[in-house]
Amino acid sequence: MRKIIAICGDSKIEKDGDKYKFAFSVGKALVDNGYRLQSGGLGGVMEAAFAGAKSSEKYKEGDTVAIIPSFDRTMHNEYADIVISTGLDMMRNAIVANADAVIAIGGGSGTLSEIAFAWPMMRLIMACNCVDGWSSKVADTRMDQRIRYPEIPEDKVFGVSNADEVIEILDKYADKYNKFHKGIVIDL
Repeated sequence: MRKIIAICGDSKIEKDGDKYKFAFSVGKALVDNGYRLQSGGLGGVMEAAFAGAKSSEKYKEGDTVAIIPSFDRTMHNEYADIVISTGLDMMRNAIVANADAVIAIGGGSGTLSEIAFAWPMMRLIMACNCVDGWSSKVADTRMDQRIRYPEIPEDKVFGVSNADEVIEILDKYADKYNKFHKGIVIDL
């Protein structure tokens, strides 16, 4: 089964800006290397990544999955293949973050929430360190002190500055980040 990689970031960006170019190149590289993409399915980084995915020669119908915040099934970008209308508003960020890996590109509080959900969900997380927003602030840091993967001592939010680095990290770690959150455990 092909792994699904979540893309999160700013919902409004300039079409010719660095975030658009980065997201587009990552979306294309992911499909070029056999991955599928999921996102919140709206504009900005999400749309740019999906457009990049569809520009790949290896693109197949179903490679882009939009997990949208409303029940309105028409509320998604034009590059979405599969639309899941959750009606969960921003709470759908937890669903987006539960992919095989999460890549943050810039972003505000919504992106930060997806990164924060992905951390305890034991997901592999990458963050673009060459654009403004939360991704550059959390790149190459740990979200807290928990030891998620003792066998991966370098576990952190991996900073990336181009699509090649994204693929390198996925090739190295995607199969190793294989645990799933099993609920909150309280030691009494």
